[in-house]
Amino acid sequence: MFFTLIRLQYLKSVRSTSFAKSLLTNILLGFLILVLLGYVVAIGIFLKFILEKVVPGQDHIALVNSFVIYFFLGEFVYRYFLQKLPVLELESLLHLPIGKSWIIQMLLTRSFISPLSIIAILLVLPFSIQVISEKYGAFGAVSWVATIALVSWTLHWFMLWFKQRFEDSLIGLVVVFAVLVLGAGSSYMGWFNLGEMIKPLFDYALVSPVPLIGMLLVMCGAYFLCYRFYVSHAYLEDLAEEEDVRFVNQSIGFFSRFGLAGELANVEWKLIIRHKKSRTFLMMTAFFLLYGLIFYNNPAYTTEDGFSFLFIFVGVFITGIFMIQYGQLFLSWNSANFDFYLNQKGGIEALVKGKYLLFLSISLICFLASVPYVYFGWHFLLIHLATFLFNVGILVHVIIYLALWKPKPMDLNKGAMFNYEGVGAAQFLIIIPMMLGPYLIYVPFSLLFNDYIGLLALSIAGILGIFGFKRLSQININRVMTNRYEISSSFRQEL
Repeated sequence: MFFTLIRLQYLKSVRSTSFAKSLLTNILLGFLILVLLGYVVAIGIFLKFILEKVVPGQDHIALVNSFVIYFFLGEFVYRYFLQKLPVLELESLLHLPIGKSWIIQMLLTRSFISPLSIIAILLVLPFSIQVISEKYGAFGAVSWVATIALVSWTLHWFMLWFKQRFEDSLIGLVVVFAVLVLGAGSSYMGWFNLGEMIKPLFDYALVSPVPLIGMLLVMCGAYFLCYRFYVSHAYLEDLAEEEDVRFVNQSIGFFSRFGLAGELANVEWKLIIRHKKSRTFLMMTAFFLLYGLIFYNNPAYTTEDGFSFLFIFVGVFITGIFMIQYGQLFLSWNSANFDFYLNQKGGIEALVKGKYLLFLSISLICFLASVPYVYFGWHFLLIHLATFLFNVGILVHVIIYLALWKPKPMDLNKGAMFNYEGVGAAQFLIIIPMMLGPYLIYVPFSLLFNDYIGLLALSIAGILGIFGFKRLSQININRVMTNRYEISSSFRQEL
């Protein structure tokens, strides 16, 4: 039965009308994955020499054991964003006369066959051969590598349960933030050293099989938790409820004051919170609000007077991340129902204005949420204010202008990671105005006068853009109206 399910999945793939396109995409992604895994192997091979160069004379095994927990913290985060859930395949299998337990076991096994499952082994295996086997022998090396691999695989099964249970809720995002803060932040702020607390487990794995056996039991427990959860929720009604009911009536009453554009902004908001890819961008917006913690309190970026030029880019990123991510696919989000707006009186113009309204509102929320950075200094509040004004006055129009260059259709139900539907050359060009635009205004005034005059110039440019908002936005509205039939025709193409 297990191999029958594998065969059905294979036939589904090769009989798909988009098989050739998917095959080419998978080949390119496979090549990229091989390159990234090659880098992981290279790091593992040269880890011994890196440690000898950076920390000569210290016990490198003890040092690695004290830092390996931070690798798992990073793995927890990247698995949260990269690891795919097998729920989509359930919809095409549950109606078949096959036991649910077989289906779930097949899907979970398939999810385990992934490059993410071998990263930990590729990273530590060379070091264990070069260093650990010389001191602790083959048993110590194998036990140590196996213990680390089992921790990584435990995270795999746990993340399948965690994402299915909490991915679309605030709890999931809070847990990810807590892992970052309590993990890396605890050592950075000097609260406690998590690495030293976990280090004895991996030290003991060098001389005893007990940690290996213990982690094997923990991994089996994580698999059983995941398996039981999927079996108990493997019903088409639950899947439909998850996708269609959870946020069905969510809206923002403030938008209703802006007429048809406000109503379409509400529709756009519902689109965001109902679909996986757009929800991912919204969650990443909240996640990247912490971006400043990497730079603002780092001594490497402090200056005797004024502040680092890099902070301007960080401010643009924090206050405009949603606008940049979501706006680069400006009309692609509506590719499935663009003809509906096309056939409505004033529908296209209201759609574009509604998107503007949504971008400006969320950027304002991001700015307000970034106010606590004033804890590191009042100049950070000024940086965020200046970059916010520049974003809503100038950058939003530039992003939308570039995004309207041959927009492509996309499927909203697919995830955001390694999904390039709707992405064209314009999406890569957007990075240029985002990085260079604010500096073209800020740098001349900063060099001629000082950093604060540069911020003032950046703010004034943004304010002028806000006063000229109607004319600037009309440029993009006219572009959509002029090319509306060409855009509609391109959206009708098969994904």
